Amino acid sequence: MTVDAGLSRSIGRGLVVLVGVAAEDREADADRLATKIARLRIFAGETGKFDRSVLDVAGSALVVSQFTLIADSRKGTRPDFSGAAPRDVAEPLYSRICDALQTAGVPVQRGVFGASMQVELVNDGPVTIVLDT
Repeated sequence: MTVDAGLSRSIGRGLVVLVGVAAEDREADADRLATKIARLRIFAGETGKFDRSVLDVAGSALVVSQFTLIADSRKGTRPDFSGAAPRDVAEPLYSRICDALQTAGVPVQRGVFGASMQVELVNDGPVTIVLDT
C-alpha cells in the first residue's frame, strides 16, 4: 500500500482488512470484529479446507480505513455515504480494531486514516469475506 507522498506499508501472508465504520458502531462492535478477524478460519490447511486462522498461519494484517464500504446505493446512481460515522467517531474505532488485532497476536500494518491510498493485493483463492457487526 502506498499513501499520498510515498509512505509505504506491506505484509507477507495474511489479510487485507478494509474497515468501514457506520454511525451506529460502538467500541464493543470493534472488539468483536477484531476477535472474529483474528480467529476466522479462512486459510486452507493440509487438506485444502478452510481450517486455519491468520494466527494459525503466523500471518499479518494490513488494515485500511474505507468509509465507502458504508455506501448505500439502493436509490439512484450516486452512492449515499450518510450512514458512515463521522471522523471523530470512526477514527478511534478504526484504531481500536487495529490495537485489538495486535493484542490478539496479529502483527498489524495500518493505513493512514482519511488519506488517499493505493492498495495492491494478491488475492489467494480468491477469498473475500464480508464481516458485519
